Amino acid sequence: MVRLYFIALSLFWLISGDTIGQFADQSYYLIDSLKLNALSENDRYILDSALTLYHKATHDTDKIIAVNIIAEECWDDRLWLRYNGWVYDYIEGHLANRPSDTTNKFYLIAKANALNNFGYFYKYRGEFVKASAYYNASINIQEKIGDTEGLANTLNNLGAIYDNIGAVEKSFEYYDRSLIINTEYGYNSGIATNLNNIGGLHEDQGNIEEALEYYFKSLSIDEKIKNRQEQAITLNNIGVIYYKTGDFSKAMEYSRKSLNIREETGDKLGVSQCLNNIGFYYDKIGDNAKALEYCIRSLKIREDIGAKSATAISLYNIGSFYLDNDELTNSMNYANRCMTLSNQLGYPKLIGSAASLLNRIAKKSGNFKEALAMWELHIQMRDSIKNKTNQKAAIRQQTKYEFEKAQLVKEQEEIETTRIEAEVTARRDNLQYSVILIAILVLLGGVLSLGFMKVSTRMAEGITFFSFLILFEFFLVLADPYIDDWSGGAPGFKLLFNAGIAALIFPMHAFFEAKLKRRLAK
Repeated sequence: MVRLYFIALSLFWLISGDTIGQFADQSYYLIDSLKLNALSENDRYILDSALTLYHKATHDTDKIIAVNIIAEECWDDRLWLRYNGWVYDYIEGHLANRPSDTTNKFYLIAKANALNNFGYFYKYRGEFVKASAYYNASINIQEKIGDTEGLANTLNNLGAIYDNIGAVEKSFEYYDRSLIINTEYGYNSGIATNLNNIGGLHEDQGNIEEALEYYFKSLSIDEKIKNRQEQAITLNNIGVIYYKTGDFSKAMEYSRKSLNIREETGDKLGVSQCLNNIGFYYDKIGDNAKALEYCIRSLKIREDIGAKSATAISLYNIGSFYLDNDELTNSMNYANRCMTLSNQLGYPKLIGSAASLLNRIAKKSGNFKEALAMWELHIQMRDSIKNKTNQKAAIRQQTKYEFEKAQLVKEQEEIETTRIEAEVTARRDNLQYSVILIAILVLLGGVLSLGFMKVSTRMAEGITFFSFLILFEFFLVLADPYIDDWSGGAPGFKLLFNAGIAALIFPMHAFFEAKLKRRLAK
């Protein structure tokens, strides 16, 4: 099914793509109909670097790792998506050959990752049923093979889908599951992403302070681990929060920081998001010409890359700008396009925004019946997102997260305390064992020196018996932890083990006692 999809996709690009320039050599670039001159400088660099590694690789796993760099790092959908498909097909072919257990696990991890990438592609195109199917297929593999980092990532992505369709409680649930795994295993990049997404849910619920707190926590981790892509996302989100609090100067500052990073990394969707937000900020400070310029630039990028939900947002913003300038025809055109696309996607948030814009247009046009209908639709969509159930979910999530975080900290502190206590105990025991062993050696030396000193036979026997009794007890102390493990703590078995040690000591005692008596008799 996946292979057929990519064949169709390749034919589409072949027919509709740029007809200027020659196709790249398929034997080297692995895929057909690839036009290098259509790629950004950043994507071309990643492509050439990864393929150099691929052609030098001697093992299949190294080849997959090399090509996967293209699928993970490049931003052009026509590029990374097709290489992701190549990875998927390559793995499927090799899994059919029943590789060794170690290699098989590597292939399954890579396959789950490819499925996750397909899910991401369909998610940002607004095809949530397909996206969810790919994500769940990825999760099934990751749970079976114990790929904790991959599982946390896919759970987070599934949470984002529920966020988009307004299922806030479900979204919190998946973000929490992802956060627990990331925190337990110390996956800092995943933790930063989770915190950022949870901040977004709190923002949607109107919990501005909580949202900003989560965003800054996320940003701190991103800066520490130098994750520039996630850093750009969080900077932009912080800018939106400052816009909502009326601090347009700070909003502009954070969005421009985000824009700079996204332009450097070639993140087209991210660039369009920042342009859109900056346009909105210009509108708020009264520069309508600048506002329209930035939002139209954003819209063009979003339409080019097929980002439908983002396109709907741009359509809404441009329609709003035209409305503010009393250009009702242009405003109506963009508002209707926004509503059509929002209905196709089924996003309550977008439908509510489009309805709000159409309400304002209808009121200005004097069509109060239409204005009322659009206002009712806007309220319906708003309440479906921000209702008591969802607000309670946000509160539960916050409480649950803080509790689970405290539990994890407590468990880690207990583990550390236990480790330190074990080290102290081990040092103490080793020291005492050493002292006891030295004392036993001194006693045995004393026993061996008998015969050179004038002592009675009875006293010599007593000294010998006492020395071997101490030796026997020392062996019991050393062997006791092992005897407990072997016997399971059963008294009968422990008695048998102790008797065995005594049986080993007894011949030694008899031998030394006989030798000692002969020496004393002489």
